[in-house]
Amino acid sequence: MRVIPVISGRPGHTLGAGRLNANYAGRMGGSGNRLDGREYQVWRAFHRMHDQLSLALNQHLQRDAGISEPDFQVLAALAEAPRQALRSRELREELQWEKSRLAHQIRRMEQRGLVVRDECLEDGRAATVRITDAGLTSVRAAAQAHAAMVRELFFDALTPTQLDAFDEAGAAVIERLRSAAPSRRRDRASGPKLPA
Repeated sequence: MRVIPVISGRPGHTLGAGRLNANYAGRMGGSGNRLDGREYQVWRAFHRMHDQLSLALNQHLQRDAGISEPDFQVLAALAEAPRQALRSRELREELQWEKSRLAHQIRRMEQRGLVVRDECLEDGRAATVRITDAGLTSVRAAAQAHAAMVRELFFDALTPTQLDAFDEAGAAVIERLRSAAPSRRRDRASGPKLPA
């Protein structure tokens, strides 16, 4: 049986995958927050698909172009931007990354000569990230092979009906996230609710 570590009251305590499913779906949270068996199966399948697809694309890019999937995402966003540069905040919003993740990624890419950080002329506190000639060469060399791999691993695996369903499901979840974002920000700003 595959064992998955979970957080519990006992340090180092683990549950088998079947027991984790039962606890996650049955006992974690109130009755309205439980996932039924089908929901749990779909949620796990989504994560497995995402993780395995990301791993395969990353390995392909590393092997054939010498860049990682995160490198490719940053370079593609900058290559498509006006003047092939974006403020750090704009790049974070485009990629939907945390500030620290982007800072570490840009530092590594800058060391390899793929991007440079310039002080923003309009705002001395903000940095602008710009793609270099080497970065542009890398992303152009990788783009066609990357698109072919995405087609082979993702699009060719799905029927037109499945693609339509996937597109609709993705749009519905993104809309839910957009509508929930203001209330989540208010909850974080007000801090934890302590019992009276």
